[in-house]
Amino acid sequence: MNIQAKQFASMLELSRLNEGLFETLAVMKKLASANRALAELKGLVATIPNQGILIDTLSIQEAKDSSEIESIVTTHDELFQQNIFPDRQNPAAKEVKRYVAALHLGYELLVDTGLLTSNNIKQIQAELEENDAGFRTQSGTTLKNNFGEVVYTPPQSIHEIEQLMQDLEVFINDPVTSSLDPLIKMAIIHHRFETIHPFYDGNGRTGRIINVLYLVQQNLLTIPVLYLSAYINRNKQEYYRLLQSVRDDGNWEPWILYILDAVENTASITIRKVMAIRDAMMQYKHHIRQRYNFYSQDLINHLFKFPYTKISFLERDIGVSRITATKYLKELSADEKNLLQLTKKGRDIYFINTALYNILVEN
Repeated sequence: MNIQAKQFASMLELSRLNEGLFETLAVMKKLASANRALAELKGLVATIPNQGILIDTLSIQEAKDSSEIESIVTTHDELFQQNIFPDRQNPAAKEVKRYVAALHLGYELLVDTGLLTSNNIKQIQAELEENDAGFRTQSGTTLKNNFGEVVYTPPQSIHEIEQLMQDLEVFINDPVTSSLDPLIKMAIIHHRFETIHPFYDGNGRTGRIINVLYLVQQNLLTIPVLYLSAYINRNKQEYYRLLQSVRDDGNWEPWILYILDAVENTASITIRKVMAIRDAMMQYKHHIRQRYNFYSQDLINHLFKFPYTKISFLERDIGVSRITATKYLKELSADEKNLLQLTKKGRDIYFINTALYNILVEN
């Protein structure tokens, strides 16, 4: 069987896959530890009073990491300044901002419908790429290695793409199609989506958004806070090698183990970050409540929604006058605990939540 024939042999209907290929001893052992780590993360997130803060906060880092896989690179400072100075963003920061918007849109669609449909996936990709081109309708798309050699040619006809995406949609949403553990299914779903490669652009980032939304859909998480992009960045060559190994040889076990290790590793890192954010919020809360007469939970929520803020943002979010918002932020930036760092850029000033910034940029 030639390479191209092998690659398309891996595109059988998902309901026809031999589930025994995925339930090896090594996979089942790794599956247990990955599920434990994920359950611990889910339980920890439930202890955060305002879980929406975590979506806003952690999605920033995921957007940066996921975009970096596609060679869209920006610094933390450029990324965090995107809301402060929207007219001064560089192209990479704009791309990252669109990723955050696409993730939020996908989560809203999932909450509304409980489903991850092809139409929802199209909307996520449209938000990400700022176009509504939909699935590929023209042939010619190929995937190349670092040497410019074609290593994979995905399905070319719109008819085939639509059929394969319909099959994937059923596999995602209909539990009757497979009795496999959801984490194993997530690994299969991600491989199938990247192998179909249904869009002209944004397939990798869209696929990584699908990963976390699927975990929410399966109630393994309550909100989208587990992001695999940092792990993939650290192990990028292996990621692409294993993707191709399944296409060429049907070598599923190493791919499944890679994704399970990514889940376990990322869950552990995210647990540490969430604990650090929770602890920092409590420290800020207790300190501000003891030292200042303007403490409110809305103020704490605002300070931990995004690492950088400015006077007009606080004025808008907690419903105070500009004079009052200025007083609050300047007093907190002068505090001996270094809660906020007042920063000037030209005539503009903004304020950095030092604790949150350090948590997010820590590797």
